[in-house]
Amino acid sequence: MAERLGQDDGREPEPIRFRGRVIGPASLTRIRHVLRANPLASQIEISRRICAMFDFRRPNGQPALRACTRFLFKLARRRRIRLPASWTKRARRVSRPRRPVTIATDDAFLGGAIPTTTGLFLRLVEASERAAFHALMRQHHYLGERPATGECVRQVAFIDGTPVALLEWSSATLHNGPRDRWIGWDRETKGRRLRFAANNARFLMLPGRAGGVHNLASQVLSKSLRRLGSDFRALYGHPVVLVETFVDPLRFRGTCYRASNWEAVGETRGWSRSGVEYHYHGRKKEVFLRPLHRRARAWLAGKESPLDEGSTMGTRMMLDVSKLALEGEGGLFEVLGTIQDPRKPRGIRHSALSLLAIAATAVLAGYRSMTAIGQWAEDLPEEIRRKLGCTRKNPPEESTFRRLFARISAEEFDRKTSAWIARHQDLSGLGVAIDGKTLRGSGNGESRPAHLVSAVVHESGVVVSQIRVPEKTNEITSVEPVLMDLDVKGAVITGDAMFAQTAIAKHLVEEKGADYAFTVKDNQPTLRRSIENMGLESFSPGAHPKQPGTRTDRDAQDLGHGQDRCG
Repeated sequence: MAERLGQDDGREPEPIRFRGRVIGPASLTRIRHVLRANPLASQIEISRRICAMFDFRRPNGQPALRACTRFLFKLARRRRIRLPASWTKRARRVSRPRRPVTIATDDAFLGGAIPTTTGLFLRLVEASERAAFHALMRQHHYLGERPATGECVRQVAFIDGTPVALLEWSSATLHNGPRDRWIGWDRETKGRRLRFAANNARFLMLPGRAGGVHNLASQVLSKSLRRLGSDFRALYGHPVVLVETFVDPLRFRGTCYRASNWEAVGETRGWSRSGVEYHYHGRKKEVFLRPLHRRARAWLAGKESPLDEGSTMGTRMMLDVSKLALEGEGGLFEVLGTIQDPRKPRGIRHSALSLLAIAATAVLAGYRSMTAIGQWAEDLPEEIRRKLGCTRKNPPEESTFRRLFARISAEEFDRKTSAWIARHQDLSGLGVAIDGKTLRGSGNGESRPAHLVSAVVHESGVVVSQIRVPEKTNEITSVEPVLMDLDVKGAVITGDAMFAQTAIAKHLVEEKGADYAFTVKDNQPTLRRSIENMGLESFSPGAHPKQPGTRTDRDAQDLGHGQDRCG
């Protein structure tokens, strides 16, 4: 027995890790006791008992039965335990070739919802459709069907109600050198965060179903990636932020992956896995990766990550929506409810109120682009989305936000949300920058591009007020309107040399009760000379003079500070 358990040489056995914990001698003794007490039990029964004993669970809370079974075989190979004889004996089976089964694609997916809308539509494969899914893989995919590895998400894409593509996503491969080097993974970090990556195990474009649609494969792949994170979260309790796939260069060039912004990071070494063993076949494959979040690489490799439970990072993502004034008089819902929805009622899945509320909270959390707002909506827990008015299980996609914001009055939305933010933010003691920017691409050849003046909080970058500058005026006349609804008492208003005007300074000090810090340049020689004659002792302690003409001396002369000093 001692030889069987690998303890005959008197050396301390190598520790074994499973699901983030070390399995020591005491744990091995408990596992051996379960095996001896249940000699006739099946693999699933034993694995269920051991999962309950050590609380081995998948991220969705279910027992990790398959992983536990593989772990028991691993212990047996290392001679730490002895498995029942029934586990190791395999009956001889005569392999019989499967009869080819032909599936009518139009009838294969009648068990689930067939979309009635035109265009591209993608959804999960339902349980009643899995047999058809596997049959079509055997019939048309050059690799055939394969058993699911770990967590698995299957999707089907439709064009005008006709199935055109099948996708299967599974857990990421354990050994992938190019991927690990691209991320910067060590063994311990990979063990903790491998579940946040997924592998595109199968991608099948059904033959003769493109219907003349150009670039259909890349369109299907992009649409699948937009909802993949939410699908994994709904099925397994966690998102994925990185996807991988392997392309055989002797058969394919990976064009649809490259068109969908996948990156080729290297080649495999020519090994394949069969069960628990690896075999060398010599056919190297290209490794393609695609981050689903702009910070995916840093999150997967960092010592601390928002993906880890209890992490203190990612505070920008974790805006506490429950503390916002959403309902009641003056709440966000009341403000956004006055904005008219310009979309046609037919086919609307997400109300304009919920979309605008999600977008507003995304901006408060620091997200700026439409892509980032879509990622914010996907990362929000379902209960938070419901609190923001989203009644559907799946989050709205980026394209949904784009279509809405292309039709609503942007000026009305901006004015109302800025006023709501300003009412619920104390600006006393904070710096507020006033600046003007021209919106690129806003001109149409007949009218000039839109020019905006904004009030932005220094610390958070939140725009608390913004107006459009009339075409026949400039930014100087827009300072009073942009600050009209803001309580900036005790705040410090900053601006460039354009705003160094006597009328603006008096308005800030006498009417708004604020301080100011404006830049003064050589285009105002009299004002600059007056500031120079004041003496550097009038400036803040951080602007001590060094030598005349030095950088500190010149910078101090460029600023006008205080409540009553402006030429």
